[in-house]
Amino acid sequence: MATGQAAKSARRVVVAGVPDGLLHNDVMADILMIHFQMSKNNGGDVEEVMYPTEEKGVAYVTFEDPEVVESVLRKDEHRLEDKRLSRCYPLRVTRYCENVFSCVTSVLNMSVFKDQFVLEDLIQEIKKKSTALSFGPLQPNGHISVQGSFPAIKLLRDFLLLKASSLSEEDKREESKSHQRPRRRLQQHRLTTQTHNFVRGADGDKEVVVLDKDIYHYMKHFDPEMSLLKDDVVISAFTDGDVTTVCIENAGSSSGAGQVLRVKEKIESCSLKLHDMLRKERISFEEQSWAAKQKYKSVCEGLKPRYPFVLVVACDTHIDVIGDSSDVFQFTKEVSSRIQSLVESRQVES
Repeated sequence: MATGQAAKSARRVVVAGVPDGLLHNDVMADILMIHFQMSKNNGGDVEEVMYPTEEKGVAYVTFEDPEVVESVLRKDEHRLEDKRLSRCYPLRVTRYCENVFSCVTSVLNMSVFKDQFVLEDLIQEIKKKSTALSFGPLQPNGHISVQGSFPAIKLLRDFLLLKASSLSEEDKREESKSHQRPRRRLQQHRLTTQTHNFVRGADGDKEVVVLDKDIYHYMKHFDPEMSLLKDDVVISAFTDGDVTTVCIENAGSSSGAGQVLRVKEKIESCSLKLHDMLRKERISFEEQSWAAKQKYKSVCEGLKPRYPFVLVVACDTHIDVIGDSSDVFQFTKEVSSRIQSLVESRQVES
């Protein structure tokens, strides 16, 4: 059997509704394993049970055979029963899907280094250091696309910003000794302008957080702290590919740098929690007619009240559904079911 994280994801389900605090965690994990190995529950050989997890009452069950996942999901109702439990507990079993950071794309502007390095050589050096990322071709304007996990891309960006910042300081020292390089000074001005938006200001009145685009939209939608304008700070954002750069600046309040830093730390803390919790599914309808696309969007709008913590982002070719694993799976499953019902009813009418 194929091994590795990708294969494991395909053999895993998310189990919600596990009774929390009734028994020792090891005992509950054993009860879950027995449940999902039983043929009456459409189960099979279980490789691993992860319980507890960061989400209360949620477990991850990994099977040895990916076909068992489909069998378990087909069962209409799962009820956890065991003599060690005082009663049976209904479980909600959903497909496991990767988190929103599974793969993002960003475009890096490397032109700020062209007076200091041969860009092709710098790119080769970066590729050796960032083996988890894939790089597109270097464009004539110095731009290059990068694809991979969000944490890996963020590490690369931090590395480049530090490199740019160190070059900025070096140029300042050189310019204090000589004024015979006007082109270099022009390049330095552009470098300073571009890095200013990414590094902390000397007065501490400006802070920056780099987030996954989907994390940013989720926080902005559900967290009032992410409103664009508050009494004491101004929050602005710039999206580049799948990465959003959030800038927090002092709005003139007396709290100054302290409040700016507190808001930054809150955003960072919230983003880390969402990183572990959120999942994303994409409903694609690129080849559908305009009427069919509108029907998809209408169905999604109708389901929103039932899933208050699911974010639905509608685009021309697809709809992204972002939330926790259980809600995302149930939401997309209901969308498919309602669309299928509409198609069948039209066929009957015709």
